[in-house]
Amino acid sequence: MPWPSRKRDKEAVADKEESDAKIAKTEENTSDKQEEEKSEKPPAGKSTSGWKNWKKKASEPGGEESKITYCHWLLKSEPESRIENGMDVKFSIDDLKAEPNQTTCWDGVRNYQARNFLRSMKLGQQAFFYHSNCKEPGIVAIVEVVKEAYPDHTQFDKKHLYYDATSKKENPKWSMVDVRFVRMTKRFIPLSEIKVHHLAHKADGGPLKNMMLFAKQRLSVQPLTQGE
Repeated sequence: MPWPSRKRDKEAVADKEESDAKIAKTEENTSDKQEEEKSEKPPAGKSTSGWKNWKKKASEPGGEESKITYCHWLLKSEPESRIENGMDVKFSIDDLKAEPNQTTCWDGVRNYQARNFLRSMKLGQQAFFYHSNCKEPGIVAIVEVVKEAYPDHTQFDKKHLYYDATSKKENPKWSMVDVRFVRMTKRFIPLSEIKVHHLAHKADGGPLKNMMLFAKQRLSVQPLTQGE
């Protein structure tokens, strides 16, 4: 039975809208590969030095897309109700804990770079569960990857919020993983506190200087280095 499709934050929704607009505008002239390449470029006008530090690519045989290898992750989800096209996208850590076996699929990702991160996740790797788009965003818990990437079923459901008419079952565009609750963090770690350390580390070269939580705020799936 499919899990609820609610693991999305407001920034990820904006990514979907932008991505859909790009596809509609360029599908006759631009391949999916080109769209993926555009999504992996650093923001216009920003320095690429930090980008190169955290971005590691390895070419795959047969001209397939490159993968980014990391061992730790950060997953954003909205803890407060927000209705989008008649669907409540809320999914808090309490919602995860209430699921059978405290396990759920991480579906609804509609950004190429975030999707590639999902595809890079390996069994047993852990991620911070991050409450996003709420009064006080921050890290609340740790989850573990219990199933590696497989096709996101919501992309084929015409009645679903995350349906993608351009995705084909023989070559699915979008993936998801399964995650299981491990434990709550010893305390809530607010974004405001992480930002203080990030700014300090930008000045002195500390481990949080290039943290994607600030470099690519809109991504709902983000990698973390060991230092971070």
